[in-house]
Amino acid sequence: MHYTRQDLERHIKEEHKQSPFGTYLREIVYGGNDGIVTTFAVVAGFAGASAGGQISGLGFAAVLLFGLANLFADGASMSLGNFLSIRSEQDRYRKEERKEKREVDANPHIEKAESQEILKQKGFSKEQAVQLVEIYSTNKPFWIDFMMKYELEMPNPFDESPVFSAIATFLAFVSFGAIPLIPYMYVFPFGHPFTLAVIATGFALFLLGLLRYKVTKESIIKSVGEILFVGGLSASVAFFVGTFFRI
Repeated sequence: MHYTRQDLERHIKEEHKQSPFGTYLREIVYGGNDGIVTTFAVVAGFAGASAGGQISGLGFAAVLLFGLANLFADGASMSLGNFLSIRSEQDRYRKEERKEKREVDANPHIEKAESQEILKQKGFSKEQAVQLVEIYSTNKPFWIDFMMKYELEMPNPFDESPVFSAIATFLAFVSFGAIPLIPYMYVFPFGHPFTLAVIATGFALFLLGLLRYKVTKESIIKSVGEILFVGGLSASVAFFVGTFFRI
């Protein structure tokens, strides 16, 4: 069977194509969950610190002001932190890659022995390991990638874009984090605003879990339930801490 590079690219595009949500699912879930909980912490802190959960003394404007300031400041901090984290990991990878390249050039026999041992630990026989390493050694870039992944256990961080990861984190943080503030942005003819904020927070966590389910196609109970549990637990802690500062 004649299988070309174009056939492989077509297969990847048709069967394994990732949507932007799939590509940045980690950033969306991490940023979204943190945004929801961080913003709700402000609302819950005010409610917990106010007698009976009433925020009238502090005013809706104060809640909204602190909530929005916290939302954008923390969102920027988190996204920039993610940017620096990926850049730092890429710098560390380059350093170790240069070191591995020097070892391959200076001591190829030792590196071959290490590669053979790694392959044997992966289930290959001694003969297979020797043959594979001889093949790998004819392609040094691939051989170095192999050693980076299996000897040093360092995945290639250059598959990630620091800039786009930071943007995805920020957008997820702000988009989902704004939902608990909606009851304080509008005057509703029914319901206490904090009660509505609790409902909005639950809805935001549910929406985030649903997005996770749509991308991963895992159990919807697991996808949604884990996020609801973790986010709900964090939100409860925020309200509980606020009760220590009743005014």
